[in-house]
Amino acid sequence: MSLQEQNTALILIDIQKGFDDEKYWGGNRNNKGAEKRCAIILKKWRELGLPIFHIVHSSKNPLSKLHESHPGFEIKDEVKPIDGEPIIKKDVNSAFIGTDLKERLDSQKINKLVIVGLTTNHCISTTTRMAGNFGFDTLLISDATATFDRIGINGERFDAEIIHQTTLANLHNEFAQVIDTGKLLELV
Repeated sequence: MSLQEQNTALILIDIQKGFDDEKYWGGNRNNKGAEKRCAIILKKWRELGLPIFHIVHSSKNPLSKLHESHPGFEIKDEVKPIDGEPIIKKDVNSAFIGTDLKERLDSQKINKLVIVGLTTNHCISTTTRMAGNFGFDTLLISDATATFDRIGINGERFDAEIIHQTTLANLHNEFAQVIDTGKLLELV
């Protein structure tokens, strides 16, 4: 059965302009084409008339690039919502906590999700884990998400690509099936 026949929802997480400032987030961002792939997937979901949910991070910290008072709060142009596409604000890592996302999915009898966005090891991971725990059949799109370098607890630098790959490995076949954009488009 195709993803279209299963009424699969696309969840676009935190694809916001504030993430363009690489240095602010740790530098050395991997997967620089992630937003382009998100846009390709979004276009396909629109063509098929499938459910779409835009999630934005609304930081409580007024100094954050993702605070509503900052231009970085805006959704990137590649995936700007159109009329009728819901925008759900969150202020923690999970798109399910403090929002009505689960209620919206349940009310539309949606049990299959496709997750894309930023960043792999934060809001993507947390939302994917919760989706799996809630029982959603979840596809996480490996090349439609990205992250940045991180500094470890002992001051060592961890490369963004390693963080990305290990995060995906932790999620795969436990909370979601991890596939790439090409495979996803074969399934719709």
